[in-house]
Amino acid sequence: MRNQLSIPVTALALLALAACGTESGSGSGAGGDGSVTTDLPVTGVHWSVDSVTVDGKKSAAPAGAHVEITSKGRAQGNYGCNHFGADVKVDGDTVTVGPGEMTEMACAKDIQGFEDALRAAFSGKLKAKIVDEKLTLTTEKGDSIALTSERPAPLVGTKWAVNSLLSGGTASSPPAGTEKNAFLILGKDGSVRGNLGCNTFTSTAKISGSTITFDRLATTRKVCTGTAMTLENHLLKVLEGKVTYKLQHRGLTLTAADGKGLAATAAPAK
Repeated sequence: MRNQLSIPVTALALLALAACGTESGSGSGAGGDGSVTTDLPVTGVHWSVDSVTVDGKKSAAPAGAHVEITSKGRAQGNYGCNHFGADVKVDGDTVTVGPGEMTEMACAKDIQGFEDALRAAFSGKLKAKIVDEKLTLTTEKGDSIALTSERPAPLVGTKWAVNSLLSGGTASSPPAGTEKNAFLILGKDGSVRGNLGCNTFTSTAKISGSTITFDRLATTRKVCTGTAMTLENHLLKVLEGKVTYKLQHRGLTLTAADGKGLAATAAPAK
C-alpha cells in the first residue's frame, strides 16, 4: 500500500494543464522533439478506460480512469485513483509510451491492483486499433487496454462522483470504505442533490461565472460514524456558501475560500 496520503494540488493542476496541450513537448522521453505523427486519430481525445487484460485476466476499470494523448507528445490521465503523465510518440499504429510520473495518493486495495495493472500495460510499444469509438492498445506480450472515447461532461445534469478531498495545498483519497459513496448533481432548475458519504442532501445553488453559491443543505439524519463521518464533515464544509469551480472535460473541482474542496469525476452514463 502506498503510504503517501496527500499530494500537492499544484501537481494535479499541472497534469490538467498538460492534458489541455499547454506543455512544451520538450524532453528526452518517448516524445523526442515533441512531435507526434497522428496517423490514427488517437490524439486530442478523452479516452475512458473500460478494462485491462493482463495474462488473460480481464479487470474492469474504476470510474475516472482515462487517458488523453496530446499533439505535443504527452499522455496524461488517471489510473483510477492517481493521476499520471508520460512522454509518448505515435507513429502509424504504434504508440510508444516512455517513463512517466504519477501522484501518490493511497488507494483502496482493489483500485490499487487495477492501477498497477494499467500502469504496467500502458508503457513501452503498444499497437493501436480503433473501431468506431473504441480504442484497443496491445502490448508486445499480448496484454491489452480497452478504451472508449467520451465527450466532455456538462456541469449541470451530470452525476459528479467525489474521488478526492482537497485541503489547503494537498489532495487525498476519500477515507477507506467510502470511495464510492459521495456525489452531487446540479439541476437545471437550480436544485442540487447528492450524498455526503452517509446522509443524502438537497439544496439549491446559483452558478455565476466561475463560482457556485450553495444554500443551506437539508440532509437526512442517519447516525454516521468512523470514516463515513470524516468524509461527511469535510463535504459539509465545502458545500457551504460560495465556492470556486473548475470544469475540465469530465472532471470537476470545487474549492472553498479556506482551501477545503473536492475533486469529482463524471459518472458513466447508464
